[in-house]
Amino acid sequence: MTQSPSSSSSSTFSSPPPSLSSSPSLIEETLTLIPGLPNDVGALILSFIAYSHYGRLKSICRSWRLFLSSRALISLRHTHRNLSHLLCIFPQDPSVSSPYLFDPQNLAWCPLPPMPCNPNLYGLCNFTSIAVGPYLYVLGGSLFDARSFPLDRPSPSSAAFRFDFYTWSWDRLAPMLSPRGSFACAAVPNSGQIIVAGGGSRHTLFAAAGSRISSVERYDIERDEWVSLDGLPSFRAGCVGFFVKDREGSEFWVMGGYGESRTISGVFPVDEYYRDAVVMGLKNENGGGKWREVGDMWGTGERTRLGKIVVVEDEDHGRPGVYMLDGTDILRYDMASNRWWEESRVPKEVGRSSPFSFVVLDGELHVITLKKAGESPDCRRSRQHKKTGRLYIQIYNPTRKTWRTLITKSPFSIALDFSTVVMCNIRL
Repeated sequence: MTQSPSSSSSSTFSSPPPSLSSSPSLIEETLTLIPGLPNDVGALILSFIAYSHYGRLKSICRSWRLFLSSRALISLRHTHRNLSHLLCIFPQDPSVSSPYLFDPQNLAWCPLPPMPCNPNLYGLCNFTSIAVGPYLYVLGGSLFDARSFPLDRPSPSSAAFRFDFYTWSWDRLAPMLSPRGSFACAAVPNSGQIIVAGGGSRHTLFAAAGSRISSVERYDIERDEWVSLDGLPSFRAGCVGFFVKDREGSEFWVMGGYGESRTISGVFPVDEYYRDAVVMGLKNENGGGKWREVGDMWGTGERTRLGKIVVVEDEDHGRPGVYMLDGTDILRYDMASNRWWEESRVPKEVGRSSPFSFVVLDGELHVITLKKAGESPDCRRSRQHKKTGRLYIQIYNPTRKTWRTLITKSPFSIALDFSTVVMCNIRL
């Protein structure tokens, strides 16, 4: 195991204002990007710069400001597959607290605009965020409705929003057919579609209770339309979903979660967690197949529930690598044996009371926790960073079997709670 020296410097890259967007033809005819070079060559050169540097580069000249705020830039980066791997972090309800983009390569942060809000709805949590191309989707969740009774009873949400990095703005999409939070979600490979499965109404303020559902839906991005598919074999919430490619098509896997609940002494509700997975085969883009059940992934007494799951796409000839963070252990799922095997262990545990967040970025596993000011040898901290701490990121490379660490200042005004924070990766 190797561990690189940690770095703690960070910066903020500014967001492109939508009013500056322009067409490539306007830049071609009237402005020069790089003197002495054709504009198409200059545009290609600029497109190879890390996305997090664009905020500073826009002040160089008017032509750069126009081009770096245009649709042409992101289109070029996607065409030549020169993309920055960024992490989007939602500290809490995105209509109240702005999410941030984080660039680990440059330790740079960028705030996104808050999501549109409804004055009657508040406390959104357990939503799912997923990126498809240059778009970021926020789906469902659990929240409180000031118009409902009783006021302290959370409700599932069917709302769907999309952040467009071309226009730097949020769009409200067609709502899901069934409201849900804490559900499985994945993008169908190379199809412009998203599938959601299961879920319920549980809120982070309540340790148990809440509804469960079994419905499954497919969202067509181009048509902005939700279509119902065959439901799960049973009610399931708190689950995770991912796709596995095979020769005949793709399979949508739904793992873990909880279904029925029981009570202790007839009073305290306790969840019954699933130890298995269910799989739906997709033979074509327009429909779903039947569900089949996969047996228990561990024996009695090994563990009570599935840990945090991340998926490394196309790790093994089209098959993803599925990893679980269980405490400080990282396990890898073997589909052939339907068992979890030990992969590695988190090198450093930063406070037993500090929860971890687990996310994949550019094929590497990121274990993120909050490092409070008192835990750092550098005692000189501003009041804000004493309160919010720093992010301590331990990064594992499954191919090289090595670890490295990063430390960066948190841009948030509140201390992050990684038991409720929502994260997703995006390539821009």
